[in-house]
Amino acid sequence: MSGAFCLVSAALVPLTMPLGWDEIVYASRFSPYDPATPFSAPRTRGVPLLLAPVASWSDSTVLLRAWLLMLAGGALWLGFRPWLRVLHRPTAVWVAAGLYSSLWITLFHAGSAMPNHYTAMGATAATGYLLAPRPRYAGVAVSLAVVFLMRPNDGVAIAIPLLVAAALIPALRNQGRLYGRLSAVAAGAAAGVLPWIVEAHLRFGGVRHRLAEAGEIQGGLRPVFSLGAHLTALDSPLLCRPCAGDTVQSPVAEWWVLLPLLAALGFWEARRARRSTAPLWLAVAVAVAASAPYLLLVPYAAARFLLPVYALLALPAALGILAVLRRVRTAGSRWAVVVLALTVIGHLGIQATLAHTHADIQQRARGDWDRIASVLREHGVRPPCLIQGNASTVPIAHTAGCSSADTTAPERSSALVLRGGKPPRWAHDWPSFRVPDTYNPGWTVLVRP
Repeated sequence: MSGAFCLVSAALVPLTMPLGWDEIVYASRFSPYDPATPFSAPRTRGVPLLLAPVASWSDSTVLLRAWLLMLAGGALWLGFRPWLRVLHRPTAVWVAAGLYSSLWITLFHAGSAMPNHYTAMGATAATGYLLAPRPRYAGVAVSLAVVFLMRPNDGVAIAIPLLVAAALIPALRNQGRLYGRLSAVAAGAAAGVLPWIVEAHLRFGGVRHRLAEAGEIQGGLRPVFSLGAHLTALDSPLLCRPCAGDTVQSPVAEWWVLLPLLAALGFWEARRARRSTAPLWLAVAVAVAASAPYLLLVPYAAARFLLPVYALLALPAALGILAVLRRVRTAGSRWAVVVLALTVIGHLGIQATLAHTHADIQQRARGDWDRIASVLREHGVRPPCLIQGNASTVPIAHTAGCSSADTTAPERSSALVLRGGKPPRWAHDWPSFRVPDTYNPGWTVLVRP
């Protein structure tokens, strides 16, 4: 399963695709990817830790993506493996892994330097280890530590239902290992969040200041209901910020229709087989908790934010798929077989198309940064230099080998890069040059005389 996942991802998303904005920030912690870009309050050290074995000595994008692809495949195997002891149906566990890995979001980000797939697998593994008949306390702690290292906010949302479950679910308390489970969750959370806390005091003046700065950078966390934005993000830009005016094509929403239906069938199948539904309910509870901050506090959306939700809900959905297959075999109807086959083919086709389409868009859009950097070099802008701009300033400056700042910064900049809009008054008399042949139109470079 993991090998097939890696091969399909590599076929749909080329290993040659340039690093994206967030990936540049993480990779530039290492000298082969100099100059270093600003590492803001919301970011954590989890992803750089994943990159270190390769990025610390090589600047090859292909090598880095191949390494990340192998890590993603290994994480997929480790994330779902604990559930073999919980569901007692190996087929269901691998169907769940296949269902999760079939999503375009998972396929696209498999080779990416982004935290969400590892957050999803950490959450899935921690829940499975907690539910095991013979709980693996080290597995719970390590899995949850991974979640906190990658995204502390996700870690908090996921740890809370695990703590509640360990304390309140009778099936867990009756096994006499209450304090072991509680200690494992607490230890994993503490180990994972400790680097974030230490950095908060060293660089941001404490936890409160870091949280405040992170909230400001993210547009101000506040009570919102962003379900519509997340629906839009199913086929929109990788970061839907803002999502106003965007729509989603109807076929793309099939995943949001199928997932709850299959999950409900999964519960029915578990009851029919006289199996406990408590593990499935905990998976759903952790999924709901993981989604809550993004649906109720974050005023924008990205499809990757909900990967932990999809991974956990894939477990009851897998039982639902097996129930459908059993019913089709029992009925022996050719029409039922045809409908089921068309549904599977349609789902896989939609997801593969979206993964390939987004990869193509990102390949071309990120190529603009090289074109802009070429124009800057043509007109004498070379390191050491400072670039200001109104869009994608960080990746453009990094590609050109410069430092970056926004257009309101008081520093003396070497050049100003704008996409649309008018230059500030202090740059009105600077020579202006249009960037030709860009994927996204409207780029202009202004160079200090």
